[in-house]
Amino acid sequence: MKTELLSPAGSLRAMRYAFAYGADAVYAGQPRYSLRVRENEFNKMDVMAAAIEEAHSLDKLFFIASNLSPHNNKVKTYLRDMADVVAMKPDAFIMSDPGLIAMVKETWPDQEIHLSVQSNAVNFATVKFWKNMGISRVILSRELSLDEIEEIRQECPDIELEVFVHGALCMAYSGRCLLSGYINHRDSNQGACTNACRWKYQATPAEETAEGNIQANMEVGTFEPKPLQMVLQDVTKPDEIIPAYEDETGTYFMNSKDLRAIQHVERLMKMGIDSLKIEGRTKTYFYAARTAQAYRQAIDDAAAGRPFNMALMDDLESLANRGYTEGFYRRHVPGEMQNYENGSSKMHQHQFVGDVTFVKDGWATIEVKNKFCVGDMIEIMTPKGNHKLRLTAMRDKRGDECSEAKGSGHIVTIPWPAHANPEHAMILRELPVNKNT
Repeated sequence: MKTELLSPAGSLRAMRYAFAYGADAVYAGQPRYSLRVRENEFNKMDVMAAAIEEAHSLDKLFFIASNLSPHNNKVKTYLRDMADVVAMKPDAFIMSDPGLIAMVKETWPDQEIHLSVQSNAVNFATVKFWKNMGISRVILSRELSLDEIEEIRQECPDIELEVFVHGALCMAYSGRCLLSGYINHRDSNQGACTNACRWKYQATPAEETAEGNIQANMEVGTFEPKPLQMVLQDVTKPDEIIPAYEDETGTYFMNSKDLRAIQHVERLMKMGIDSLKIEGRTKTYFYAARTAQAYRQAIDDAAAGRPFNMALMDDLESLANRGYTEGFYRRHVPGEMQNYENGSSKMHQHQFVGDVTFVKDGWATIEVKNKFCVGDMIEIMTPKGNHKLRLTAMRDKRGDECSEAKGSGHIVTIPWPAHANPEHAMILRELPVNKNT
């Protein structure tokens, strides 16, 4: 059985980079009916149709997320709006609402449907129920351990199962959160989440006005926040306290770390999990490429019987993240048995600094994204493999020698190794090792 690598596609470019770097399938969504309503290229029907056609021309799969919890107004327009989408022949809809699922199955019986993680499938009885409803694949809840996933696989051998292996985690149960709706009236279950759990919160003196309103007790611009240390405590359990700290950057008490489960790819494949999914439809094309490349190698290594490559953990450090966790896969990580964080000889962290636009006469033209300099160790990242080297020369857009690419908006050229394929290539700068970590 081939294990599918499923990547996010928030744009055509992200889709193309995900495919170039090893994804077997991508998922995108129409803003009105998925859990990412913000505008994107796929809001245009012709763009989505072209993307599906392009994916199929590459022998890849294209899934469409249609997984919000709809109120009546969206139920009434759903079939009308989805008719043109069905005609594009996507490989599956990712859905969560039983009513919409029933409507699709009745109107388009042959349309394949995958059950969204929003439906919170956490046991084998639920999986069997949805199979009987005509669902071809169930995306299991993030709140499951590896042992629970394995038991579901054993109990449900005749349906496809998908699990998340990388990306943002929600502080609520598989995204069923009310914070955004309560704080600023944007319902996360309607696709309008503002990520209120990740905001910086600051403790500020306050007072009640004569009208009964609460307002900050300070003059604008005069309050100097001081470091704060508190504990949260259930009064019925005086011995159990949860520390909360605030400093000049704020407090992130509800902010979850990001999921990174690349070290568990081999076990998930041995269980017979059909698809390994990467979260991140609002992320960049670099994110789509880097995650696809790392997880592609992990899948291929496991399939070939090769041991897990610890360097892949470090490769994922080049992505912006809130710190990594393996989520609920193991409740008590046996750190004394395996140290995944420092398993390689050095921690090589990288920063994405430029796109390769074309190569001519041994020089590559770079569209700069972040500053890098002559003398830096760089990594040329390509779908055919990565190449590390020290940057020895650079020219500006006029062809004059220079020592640094100053940042986004600049164009430079750098020497290009003859053996490196420039298609979909990107440049990373190796960051200094933090000896305190």
